[in-house]
Amino acid sequence: MKLIFSLFFFIWTLTGFSQSAYEEGEWLSFKIKYGWFNTSTASLEIDKVNLDGEDVYHIVGIGKSVGLLDLFFKVRDRYETYITEDKGLPLKFIRDINEGGYEKNKELFFNHAANEVVVVDLKHDTTETFDLKNNTQDMLSAFYKLRNTIDLSTLKVGQEFYLNMFFDNENYDFKTKFLGFETIETKFGKVPALKFRPYVKAERVFEESESLTFWVSADKNKIPLKIKAELAVGSLTAELDQFKGLKHPFSIIMN
Repeated sequence: MKLIFSLFFFIWTLTGFSQSAYEEGEWLSFKIKYGWFNTSTASLEIDKVNLDGEDVYHIVGIGKSVGLLDLFFKVRDRYETYITEDKGLPLKFIRDINEGGYEKNKELFFNHAANEVVVVDLKHDTTETFDLKNNTQDMLSAFYKLRNTIDLSTLKVGQEFYLNMFFDNENYDFKTKFLGFETIETKFGKVPALKFRPYVKAERVFEESESLTFWVSADKNKIPLKIKAELAVGSLTAELDQFKGLKHPFSIIMN
């Protein structure tokens, strides 16, 4: 179960910018299943704040274990990103996690003009500076970059998208492929969806480089509907459970 919430907040990974798909006040909640069991919940919420004199979006992602898992493997994860309103570039990123005793508490400060990021490790009391590539995202801001990227009028099956991402003190070149249009069953009814696959390294968490699949709504919101991951220790599924404050109408097929 280690790093499951890191996985959840990591896989939304495309680049670009178009008409905004979200606004202040949006809130999304997800149920996460490990095999047949409801093990965890996760949420994403958008606010507007002022950071060092600049109005920015402040996005908070929270993950926590529930039920029996919470008794044996307590998870309390908090991710925050502050992104510019115009280009969706991260200015500050916070990762404060505890997953069954595996802990990290870091704050990242991005300087895109200098292509640098300062990483403050609060747990180990260290500060380091790393070089960045142009337009680098953090693992949470990448999701919102994705939503402002997809152009339904030009999207083609097999189309690939690339992103520069900084994660765990390293720069990554990340690729995501569009697999096609699908209609999926949700608790809200049948929803037209876009199916994607991000390509990741097969290490301790993942079974293979194509072990992740995710679906987003095929409307102007492009909100995540479902994530499916085949892990080295089993299968993980996350599904949208609640939402409010969407900027655009949510497309549902009525029977």
